[in-house]
Amino acid sequence: MTTEEAKEKLREYMALSQESKKEVRNDLRPVKTLRLPEYEKNRDIYTKAGLDAIKRGKLALLLLAGGMGTRLGFDGPKGTYPIDGDKSIFECLSDNLRRDIGDIRLPFFIMTSDKNDEATRAFFKEKNYFGYDPELIYFFRQEMAPACDFDGNLLFEGEDVPATSPNGNGGFFTSLIKAGYGEVLKERGVKWMNVFGVDNVLARIADPAFLGAVIAEKKSAAVKAVLKKDPAENVGVVCEKNGHPSIVEYFELDESQANQRDENGELLYCAGVTVNYLFDTSILLRTVEQKMPVHKVKKKIPYIDQNGNLIKPSEPNGYKFEILITDILQFFPDFLPVEVVREKEFAPVKNLHGVDSVDTARELLKARRDTDGD
Repeated sequence: MTTEEAKEKLREYMALSQESKKEVRNDLRPVKTLRLPEYEKNRDIYTKAGLDAIKRGKLALLLLAGGMGTRLGFDGPKGTYPIDGDKSIFECLSDNLRRDIGDIRLPFFIMTSDKNDEATRAFFKEKNYFGYDPELIYFFRQEMAPACDFDGNLLFEGEDVPATSPNGNGGFFTSLIKAGYGEVLKERGVKWMNVFGVDNVLARIADPAFLGAVIAEKKSAAVKAVLKKDPAENVGVVCEKNGHPSIVEYFELDESQANQRDENGELLYCAGVTVNYLFDTSILLRTVEQKMPVHKVKKKIPYIDQNGNLIKPSEPNGYKFEILITDILQFFPDFLPVEVVREKEFAPVKNLHGVDSVDTARELLKARRDTDGD
């Protein structure tokens, strides 16, 4: 990205971030979750419907893999981190895929970033694409967003090199289309896209029951969800916001909303997202021409000062700009959270130690092996 391109993009993002602030309403309502007992009761029906769609080529996969392993103390793409013995996160996800669909091959889109694209492609090639057909794997780079200081001035990470970062997970489909892969979806007649993050090593991908539930319930989008452990758990929650499907962070719920319960004593805002989505691609295609809200996020941004010295600030010194998947949901008429068993399908890797960490993910992977007899 040249300096002039960065300045133009910065002006666009600044305007969109200000525009998004104009929405003053914050009318939140709970959304009905497909709870586990009902999901299990109809699993055979759902699985049959989902597997039929998968065999007819109606599903594609999209992995959000633009991140680096910095927070894990790892100098490489996050997906290459050895999470289970010598197995990388990428290999664990590939294993998960085979568990559900065996040798069925689907278009597999992998979104990288400028910072990890080359290394990610090389890793997949080195590992022989984990047994997947390389002709069905489509790498593409996420669009980058310029960073600025608190006064709105462009920051630089090198001489005439603007400081940039990936523009948020909500930009996945626009980036895919700009990479020229819209034709792949059309030619193959893809109806559904399973979008999932690299963070969750227990993610069940191309899950026929999940897809079948969305088809049977006649929904246009869905997410696998786990029940919140408590009202204050730090996890995004499915809801309806200002009349549209949405996901809100825990701090966006006031205390009374977060603690609101139904007649059975269960939280009304209970569905915590796992970043494992299904989207109707015909609606995704219509979002490409839409202007998405842009979020300004305070970050610590390394930059070059006037003397050419690289400065690594210890406190936030500027803004990065992000588009979120939440912003895409406003274009969908409905949204189905589907409850899954946390211990079997949710092992996020956000930190090296502590909550949602390498340590907890390894424990959950071991527990699954013990249960499955692997």
